[in-house]
Amino acid sequence: MLQTIDISHKYSSTQRFDFPDIKCNPSETLLILGQSGVGKTTLLHILAGILKPEQGRVNIKDQSIYSLSPAKLDIFRGQHIGIVFQKPHFVQSINAEENLLLAQKMAGKTPDKSKARQILKQLKLDHKSSAYTNNMSQGEQQRLSIARAIINDPQIILADEPTSALDDVNCQEVIQLLENQSKKVNACLIVVTHDNRLKSLFNNFVELI
Repeated sequence: MLQTIDISHKYSSTQRFDFPDIKCNPSETLLILGQSGVGKTTLLHILAGILKPEQGRVNIKDQSIYSLSPAKLDIFRGQHIGIVFQKPHFVQSINAEENLLLAQKMAGKTPDKSKARQILKQLKLDHKSSAYTNNMSQGEQQRLSIARAIINDPQIILADEPTSALDDVNCQEVIQLLENQSKKVNACLIVVTHDNRLKSLFNNFVELI
């Protein structure tokens, strides 16, 4: 479970963000919607354990993540938080399967080839396991991003603008894929976006103003 309490962050005397409290349980979905400049990226980074807020707490599995040392937070994030970035970032010198194994290693886990291959098969990417990411299509890279986000069975999956460059059909397919995969690992799914089309696809949403 993820819960935030009294989160706020200030970059300067004129730029301060105060965020509503958020709660998301295992297998639940939450849409965080807002236009540019309302702090969506800031909030995503705070939830992901990347940016420590000026005030407030982020609890995951009853652990206040910003009370951890930086080294322990890095490991905790790798084990419990999966992130699907708007633009996929992979190590291009290794293939798709090796990128998943690297994600396991970075989380302090023993690389498990059978699990990596199983997830690739679930996402219809098993034929691309030996492919380098720069030889994969945008859709394949997006699915590989989802595979990397769930490889460590996270409690939280965060997706940053996953549909902003997609047409209506592909938009719905990606959201369905994210929801299906998050439920398979019993994770809370949080999508952060400015894409108003997603309102109709989520029962639970928070709008940042």
